[in-house]
Amino acid sequence: MHMADPLLSAAVGGAMYVCSGLATCYSVNKLRRSEENLKVPVMGVMGALVFATQMINFTIPGTGSSGHLCGGFLMAALLGPEASFLTMIGVLLLQCLLFADGGILALGANIWNMAFYGCFIGGAVIWRLIMKNGINKKKITIASILGCILTLQLGAFSVVLETLASGITELPFALFVGLMQPIHLAIGLGEGLITTAVLCFVYETRPELLVGYDKENAKKSKVSYKTFIVIIAALSLVVAGVVSLFASTHPDGLEWSIEKVTGDTELATPSGIHETLEGVQESIAILPDYSLPNSESAAGTSLSGVAGALLVIVFCVLVGLSIKTLKQVRGKKINQNYE
Repeated sequence: MHMADPLLSAAVGGAMYVCSGLATCYSVNKLRRSEENLKVPVMGVMGALVFATQMINFTIPGTGSSGHLCGGFLMAALLGPEASFLTMIGVLLLQCLLFADGGILALGANIWNMAFYGCFIGGAVIWRLIMKNGINKKKITIASILGCILTLQLGAFSVVLETLASGITELPFALFVGLMQPIHLAIGLGEGLITTAVLCFVYETRPELLVGYDKENAKKSKVSYKTFIVIIAALSLVVAGVVSLFASTHPDGLEWSIEKVTGDTELATPSGIHETLEGVQESIAILPDYSLPNSESAAGTSLSGVAGALLVIVFCVLVGLSIKTLKQVRGKKINQNYE
């Protein structure tokens, strides 16, 4: 559901940067003031896993379309809304700049549509409400499916509204929304099932990592924290480097919807700022479309997946350590004020 720049006007694209920027500032400030320990290693490996799984489009039977995991809800169940939101920013930022997946002008909108709803609506509201009186596999399944479907519907509808507000395409609102919502309902179900599988694995191996888990009555973990991190990291690299080679070649839900209306999955790039930003993206994207330049070799896809997963880990660890440093500085200032 990565939006391309031709869908958005400069005004709407800029407004969505402001919205996502405010959510980012809120997240950083909330984490800086939080007394809870930030799960930096989990941020890194889960960010890598989400990056990897976003490379795998699964076919939606009978439609000619495909979908992929967004991942905001999945990470929010492990990290909480703020840390998961910052992790998702890392995933989407690297996808945009290094792999030309989603436009630069549309980055603010993509962060809002694909990260905000999953992390804050899915994680802060749906997950916490359902897990209020304890966590079990049945609740995980219900929360994952409901959360992924609802937040993906919100994201898809936001894409339609942002496109409508921009007014630079010929996509009729009624037809566009009539295509976007049903196809993303199916994609949301697929994401919900994948999310259920991952979170049930966490529940069986390291349940205390789940947000809201009762640590006092926690059952014994089956693997150590270090082993869990290694498992998720290894899984991310395998998915990114190997499983990604078998991804569906059908257009994703957004591209499919556009094609049904216009006859093509891509829209012409307007002149001006759109053309300028497209040129900037082309110059800095070292592995465009997750492949080697001017090559369709499978090695390019594997290289893109592994490199992207590793870079996401580095980005998330740096963000996590920076926030920890800010917390330490804040703690010292508070102590000085009491002296």
